[in-house]
Amino acid sequence: MNRTVGVAELKHHIRQIPDFPKPGILFYDISTLLQHADAWATTVDALAEAVSRHEPDRLIGIESRGFLVAAPLALRLGLGFTMVRKKDKLPGATIAHEYALEYGADTVEIQADAIAPGQRVVVLDDLLATGGTMSAAIELLREVGADVRGAACIIELSFLRGRARLDVPIDTLVAYDS
Repeated sequence: MNRTVGVAELKHHIRQIPDFPKPGILFYDISTLLQHADAWATTVDALAEAVSRHEPDRLIGIESRGFLVAAPLALRLGLGFTMVRKKDKLPGATIAHEYALEYGADTVEIQADAIAPGQRVVVLDDLLATGGTMSAAIELLREVGADVRGAACIIELSFLRGRARLDVPIDTLVAYDS
């Protein structure tokens, strides 16, 4: 498809909000990207191309904006979609993985019957910052027997070096260096 918005122009559709959710944080808001149909279609097309090379059986979205990325992409690629969520957000039996934060710990979970052993997966989120949550999701998926082939995000905050924490290939569409 011919798009009027190219991948190189996606930054123009991502709003930066200073001091959110707390002072000193610059938040990269994809809601403005989602509101622009052509820019969003370009995003999904580019991610579909990047993700499909890993030949996944299933796409995994990390709560919550990762759901916005993974669900339409799974539909586009004709794949299933599975959620990795924060503790106590999924019904039924779950498997949890606790991971360290800069000041404390957090937990991610997946439904116990969501992934078959050996199933090829790619993990998606909207943004890669320090890589902590993405790394935790990958570890959790391996614990349940998934073959984690790669990861992808719309945005990468490259100055936070999150990519260095990952041991799978990662594709990102837009990078911010500071």
